Amino acid sequence: MMNLNQRFVEEEYGEDGLLKHLSFKYPDNYNFGYDVVDVIAANEPDRTAMVWCNPKGDERKFTFGDISRLSNKAANYFRSLGIGKGDMVLTILKRHYQFWYVSVALHKLGAIMVPATFMLTKHDIEYRVRAADIKACICTDMNGVCDAVDQAEDIPTLKIKMVVNSDREGWHQFDREMESASDSLERVPTKATEPTLMYFSSGTSGNPKMVLHNHLYSLGHVVTAKHWQNVDPNGIHLSIADTGWGKAAWGKLYGQWIMEAAVFVYDYDKFEPHEILNIVEKHRLTTLCCPPTMFRMFINAGLEGHDLSSLKYCCIAGEALNPDVFNNWYKATGIKLMEGFGQTETTVSVCNITGMEPKPSSMGRPGPQFEVRIVDPDGNECPSGQSGEIVIKCEPRVPGLLMEYYRNEEKNAEAFRGGWFHTGDVAWKDEDGYFWYVGRNDDVIKSSGYKIGPFEIESVLLTHPAVLECAVTGIPDPVRGQLVKATIVLREGYEGSDALIKELQNYVKHETAPYKYPRAVEFVKELPKSTSGKIKRVDIRNRDIEKMKTKE
Repeated sequence: MMNLNQRFVEEEYGEDGLLKHLSFKYPDNYNFGYDVVDVIAANEPDRTAMVWCNPKGDERKFTFGDISRLSNKAANYFRSLGIGKGDMVLTILKRHYQFWYVSVALHKLGAIMVPATFMLTKHDIEYRVRAADIKACICTDMNGVCDAVDQAEDIPTLKIKMVVNSDREGWHQFDREMESASDSLERVPTKATEPTLMYFSSGTSGNPKMVLHNHLYSLGHVVTAKHWQNVDPNGIHLSIADTGWGKAAWGKLYGQWIMEAAVFVYDYDKFEPHEILNIVEKHRLTTLCCPPTMFRMFINAGLEGHDLSSLKYCCIAGEALNPDVFNNWYKATGIKLMEGFGQTETTVSVCNITGMEPKPSSMGRPGPQFEVRIVDPDGNECPSGQSGEIVIKCEPRVPGLLMEYYRNEEKNAEAFRGGWFHTGDVAWKDEDGYFWYVGRNDDVIKSSGYKIGPFEIESVLLTHPAVLECAVTGIPDPVRGQLVKATIVLREGYEGSDALIKELQNYVKHETAPYKYPRAVEFVKELPKSTSGKIKRVDIRNRDIEKMKTKE
């Protein structure tokens, strides 16, 4: 049997052995559920699709035959409740194993899955249901999720509520009721270009945007899994991500299964570095992807005593990489961390593909899937060394790029201009074509004619032993335009003082260009964050502006 990914992509390699170009081929009715999961199940029903466990010691293994059968039963059950093509279904399942066959079932039906985090509040539920006319939800009854749904007001479109792993009055019990459904499903007519997935993407300001993807989004993740994560069809891959975020689609479902690889799922509540390292050792995981912060935590916790010899490849995403993490992980394991960049709106768009030599802290180079440039405000491509906005060619639309911002014409007009999708992220490229992240458009600080990205200063500060977390922002200044300010959460055992401020300022001056050092420093107990854990620099900026107005 031809490898499944070869059915959907054609690849062109250069003389250096690196992938240079990739094009897609797919039927007009392509559907991940039928054309990937069911095809593998028909040919290799006993091939492992997922290994799941939790801290209690419960373990379950699912084959592709299992996922195919269970997704058929779930699809028939959903249909019996009145869920069908085009219906929005809010899916809040943490890392519970039901998420995987629920996802496939909704795709098969042509319904639109709306994954969400278990941290949503009553207000968050109300906003999402109203904004998208959500018809049904399937939730875990943990962390107050079902309470938030039941307390939500003025959400008349939400007709169907299902709960997993427990019983709840007024809710359908998914696991028990699904069992009586048939495991035979006639293919539901769907088109590759029809919507199938939508994320509420939380930014640093305003209500979350609704990012709508079609069935081709899953195909776009061939590059993510094969050429960036380098998953092994005979291995097992772990991406550490809650199913409420786009990162789960990147690393726990689509590309990995198109590559016929198994995914590993650890259904935990609190991240404990040694627990993850023990899992790598016990289950002989072959590839691993998680944010740089987690690799830093692995290193700080101590890698001694853990057999990590099964690991062959490691990737990072979600935030820019500090060189010390790269170097320390490489020294301990012999594995180079391969950084990648993308958004909820895209699959991986800039990355270090297999065979490339990574530069610590660089995002890599534009991947073979998209045409990516860095442009100035007038749309002209920036020369090497000049910062500009990352844009992706969107005409013609390539699998992996969002369809649109749902019900948001203003945002669509702003993002899709002149044949390019404007990401809102700022970077610069070096003479070798490697991209280096600067920050979000709104986060870039303009001081005395310099453009200063917060990440570089934050990454330096985070290497100081006193700093636990930090956010770098600009504050208005009549002379320089803006001053660089660092808002810092200290580690236990450290106290804020003028002496520590001076020490931190000198530390930054020594580690990076002196003009970037924070002229203002504030110590706080915690930083404002969105539900996805992103630091809300806009809140810090607004608070500082209000303080200045009060002083006036």
